[in-house]
Amino acid sequence: MDLATLIFWIIAIILVGSALLVVSLPQIVHSALALIVVFAMAAGIYLLLNAEFIAIVQILIYAGAVTILILFALMLTRQGTNVESNPNNRQWWLALPICALVGAGIIFAVTISPHAISNVGNGAGQLPPNINNVVRIGQLLYSPTTYSYVLPFEIASLVLLVAIIGAIVIGRED
Repeated sequence: MDLATLIFWIIAIILVGSALLVVSLPQIVHSALALIVVFAMAAGIYLLLNAEFIAIVQILIYAGAVTILILFALMLTRQGTNVESNPNNRQWWLALPICALVGAGIIFAVTISPHAISNVGNGAGQLPPNINNVVRIGQLLYSPTTYSYVLPFEIASLVLLVAIIGAIVIGRED
């Protein structure tokens, strides 16, 4: 077993354990904190796949912004001092066969499906030599010589600004 495989299994075990904590902890704030660990471990798997940009976005957007948004929503909508704010669902037994079917589908897709892809290389062969994917994404976003994605990028930032202003307007007290 090489070092990358060992690191993958360590990250995967922590990720699955944290995901189980997210859905099983009785305190919803503790579940949100376990969700930060899930997002960080997912970023670790992206790093192992040589997807540095997606790993950084995972940390900044999900582990940072989304988790803070969830914690703010929890704090702003608190109805009282409930000791157990994340009760167990009475239909948890229904989720077991669904999870088993999804897991079997994933195992089938990865192993014996005719559409399964082989694990040849790490995808870096698609990029020119001596360039990583973060540099290539930057070239695609801001390059004046090739088609640039600056306009869609700016439109997305404008949509996010409108969403933030809308959230402030909705959340303010009258």
